Amino acid sequence: MSTATLPHRVTPARVLRSEWHKFWTLRSTWITLAVTSALTLAMGAGLGAAYDGTGEGGMDTVVFVLLGTQFAQINLGVLGILATAGEYSTGQIRSTMTAIPRRLPVLWSKAAVLFAVALPLTLATNLLTFPLAQSFLSGTDQSASLGDPGILRALAGNAAGLALLAVLALGIGALVRSVPTAIGAFIGLVMILPEVLAMLPYEVVDDAVRYFPGKALETLTTAQPVPGAASPGAALLAMLLWTAAIIAVTSAVLRRRDV
Repeated sequence: MSTATLPHRVTPARVLRSEWHKFWTLRSTWITLAVTSALTLAMGAGLGAAYDGTGEGGMDTVVFVLLGTQFAQINLGVLGILATAGEYSTGQIRSTMTAIPRRLPVLWSKAAVLFAVALPLTLATNLLTFPLAQSFLSGTDQSASLGDPGILRALAGNAAGLALLAVLALGIGALVRSVPTAIGAFIGLVMILPEVLAMLPYEVVDDAVRYFPGKALETLTTAQPVPGAASPGAALLAMLLWTAAIIAVTSAVLRRRDV
């Protein structure tokens, strides 16, 4: 029998199917995804219902409606970290790497599965949250419709940014192999480091900070251009490069380091 017809031969499709099955059989997956959507929807509806038209000082309407995605950043980041660092903490990674000696297809399959789940989930949640919130915002300065300029682009941009952040977190988890350390590194990179650097009195630092993942996500979420911010295209490219860089570094380390 040739190797091409061996029933248990490891192939990229089988590795991908294995990671897909593993992803959906974890209870944490279902809980995290459900909580992510529920928080975004609840906050969007709650903010819309409570808004009286006087308190937000011209905040972009998509940013206002999707304030709940601040929690989605953390939830999806933790989900990505659990997909990699969680296996190291439980020791399951030894079984995975024994079954699939070539390590990189495992990492890439995990990233592909996570992105394939996170993108449609966040996009569908955004497309539900926006009209739900807008049902309460009619007649206020935050009133808008899906057909208004920049709205759909911002909703889709937010979803793409969140999905890329999840994959970035997955790469960090595989790199450091510790759930608490990976969560700290992810939050530090996305939320804390840009704010610290922004306090430095250097224009070049300000220019660089706008392309950090968290700031790029903010840009992608705005329907109207923000003075001094990166363009949506540049912000998306920055997030792609950050994610690709983390996955590339993790891939290089994974090839050289023992399980």
